Amino acid sequence: MERTHIVFPPKLRLYNLTILVLFCISASPSCATLSFNFYAISCPPAEFMVRNSVRSATSDDPSIPGKLLRLLFHDCFVEGCDASVLLQGNGTERTDPANTSLGGFSVIDSAKRVLEVFCPGTVSCADILALAARDAVEISWKQAGGPAIQIPTGRRDGLVSAASNVRPNIIDTSFTLDEMIKFFSSKGLSLNDLVILSGAHTIGSAHCSAFSDRFQQDSKGNLTLIDSSLDSTYAAELTKQCPAGASSSITVNNDPATAFQFDNQYYRNLLAHKGLFQSDSVLLKDERTKKQVEILANDQDGFFESWAQSFLKLTSVGVKADDEGEIRRSCSVTNG
Repeated sequence: MERTHIVFPPKLRLYNLTILVLFCISASPSCATLSFNFYAISCPPAEFMVRNSVRSATSDDPSIPGKLLRLLFHDCFVEGCDASVLLQGNGTERTDPANTSLGGFSVIDSAKRVLEVFCPGTVSCADILALAARDAVEISWKQAGGPAIQIPTGRRDGLVSAASNVRPNIIDTSFTLDEMIKFFSSKGLSLNDLVILSGAHTIGSAHCSAFSDRFQQDSKGNLTLIDSSLDSTYAAELTKQCPAGASSSITVNNDPATAFQFDNQYYRNLLAHKGLFQSDSVLLKDERTKKQVEILANDQDGFFESWAQSFLKLTSVGVKADDEGEIRRSCSVTNG
């Protein structure tokens, strides 16, 4: 495959190059094989086709961006950004309970089918997923979206997908800040990246079981806060959406204010003690992260700029290159 010159968008040009080079050297040697405009010759319309698939799906279902972003996190944190989460079969990552609620697979499959027609055997599922998540942030349903950023491509698809690798590599919503710091550090990501990437919770939704242990309600409707860091009025609203005995399939928007818009409302919610998860609320409670939360809550442009940098690092975690992987013909199975 060709290696073309690196082209960056205005403003992010030099900074993105610096971030990418430093991250590749320190945490992901294979990342050095990634490049901007990787498909410039082999499949020029690749990014357009992925973006079109995301836009089309989002116009029908506003929850798609949140699903795609979550799908990327669950992929990159397990085996690296190699589309291993897309593989189907007994004992694969998708079979672990932590992943059974993932969505957005049909969007990736749709983009892959189109690309296989125009550029067969060329664009990896790992790149499609990374690009789709990138586009999901920018494309928001009937509202202003998030930042438009450029990420390098050239990832190859992994050959290994094991359910046993999921739990040790996924953050639980009950994690303490120290546990999250240790986890992010193991992926080559900093405390700053932790706070910025937590902002992904400005879109998406969660099942009631992910936060129901923060409060309880008796048969008379009386509310008792177990986690005092949670706003009582917000907790009362959550109990109405997640009543005792309700179906386990019920979901609640991560952001109660601007559910389908990628913005800095997440940090404003934290200041109002309306972080949905315990792992959100700890960012405000701990002095190591509180100041950054306050800054981001009042500076959306600053959040967008920081997001571009941290997202670039996220999508470069543990990438496969050369004989480490393949270009799958179908995202759900290896070429075998």
